This record gives sequence, structure tokens and C-alpha cells, in this order.
Amino acid sequence: MKKGFFLLLFFCNSLIGFSQELNFTVIINSDRARIQNTNVFSQMKTSFEQFLNGRSWTSDEFRPEERIKGNLLITINDVPQVGTYNATVQIQTVRPVYGTNYESLVFNFADRSWSFDYIESQPLEFNRFTYLNNISSLLAFYAHIALGLDYDSFESRGGSEFFAAANDIVNNAQQSGRPGWVQSTSDRRNRYSLNNDIYISSVFSVIRDAYYLYHRQGLDILQIRPEEAYTNILEAVRILASANKTQPNGIFTISFMDAKSDEITSIMKNASLEIRTEIVQLLLEIDPNNARKYNELLKS
Repeated sequence: MKKGFFLLLFFCNSLIGFSQELNFTVIINSDRARIQNTNVFSQMKTSFEQFLNGRSWTSDEFRPEERIKGNLLITINDVPQVGTYNATVQIQTVRPVYGTNYESLVFNFADRSWSFDYIESQPLEFNRFTYLNNISSLLAFYAHIALGLDYDSFESRGGSEFFAAANDIVNNAQQSGRPGWVQSTSDRRNRYSLNNDIYISSVFSVIRDAYYLYHRQGLDILQIRPEEAYTNILEAVRILASANKTQPNGIFTISFMDAKSDEITSIMKNASLEIRTEIVQLLLEIDPNNARKYNELLKS
């Protein structure tokens, strides 16, 4: 079990309910909406945060400081009719690094196609095996993705049960006809593609191994065994490069680099020239648009 169990916490939870695993902040940008009743967005924020943070998603016990911190930035692009919203969503989660005060960005993903109906004060329910509405399905999907990646970062393939739940959510939501749940040739930055890469694809699912190498065998030991940490981070990037060579520009690959490109260039500055040379070569293959940033590593 990844999270520790404490008798005192159990006693407190017996009074106030089970511990929750998520600590998300929801931010709603409604500048483009151009509607007079902006109070609905305050209620929306509260409702979405309660849905994410106010329930137990696992059977594990989490101490308050262990809850997975994240941001959900919702940009309302259009309100085609009263109560219907078209939006884009950016999801970010962080993970503490052992023995430090540093928090590493684990997940950074922009979902460009979310359409939903919201009625003020409506309750949000969730059932893993039944599609109820497009709000609870999207929020629950990303809650499980966040949990899966976090667990993967602490234990090899530790997040499998959460990715299986996310896959169920995608399959159930396809009946809704809403964008983002089915394969799209115009824009692959959606739930369908992310789920496919993480859970279905044999090419990209190996990137889950990179999450464990990078975080538990890399960042977490960087202060005490730096050379071993650099080697493991390099191996994580090799896994990413291999997947990208087989099938370029996968959504899971892009998501990993969106979260890690700045961090890699920062922490690898003190690695040996041999390791820096190889990792730069791999990064240029994976993410050539940031070539200038990666080449700076060779000047250290």
C-alpha cells in the first residue's frame, strides 16, 4: 500500500468520513462567455472542487499532506444556449520529491473539447459503470488519471486499477455523442487518445515504466545517489524515445514532455558530459521544437 495508515487519522475519519486523496483547485476563466450572471461560475467552481476533493477514490488511507495536489483550469469558450458550455480544460498535478521541499510536475495536459450542461446547485454523482453526465465523467476520468500516474511514480505499474477505471469511463461516455470521448483525426488532445495511449496501446503504455524510473528511481534519490539517479532518468528518456520512434507524437509522449522538459534541463545540468550528450540527442528526437533549450545542457 502506497499510503501510510495512522490510528489517529482513522479515529478522525470515523467522525468526519473517509480520507480523500485529491486536493485540486478549480479555476474557471469565463472572460469569453459574455454572460451577465457570473455567479454560476462561482457555484460551478465549488461544485467541481467538492466532487474531486470530497470523496474517496481509493481504499487507501491518505494523510492530509499526502493528498495529490492539482489544478484544473477551465476556460469557457462559448455558451451556445442557457446552461450549455463549451470549454477547454488544462489539468496539472504535482508530486513531492523525497527529502526535499520540491514538488515535481507530473501531469500537464490540455483537453480542447469539452461540452457540458450545468444547472446551478445540481448534485454531481458518479458511477464507474454508467454514464450519468458529461461533468462527472470528465472530472472522474482525470481524477483516475491523476491517481494512476501518481501511483505509477511510486511503484512500478502501481496505477493499473485507476487506468482500468478511466478506460471504463471512456467506454461508457462514448454513448453520449459528446466530443472528446471518441477517436478524432482533427485533434488528438482528448480523453480518448490519452486513455488509448496509457491503457490500450502496447507502444505507449511502456511510458508508465518511465514514470517510475524518473520519479522513484531518479528524483527521489537525486540528493543521496546522484549518479544512479541521472542514469535512471536517462533510461526513462530512452523508453520515451523508443516509443516515439515506433509511433511519433503520441499524446502520452507529448504529455510527459509538457510536464518534464523544463525540469529535465534543470536537473541534468550536473550530470556527466556523457549522460548529457546522450539525453540531449534523445530529447531532440522526441521534442525537436525545444532544441535550443536542450542544447543548453551541452554548454554546462
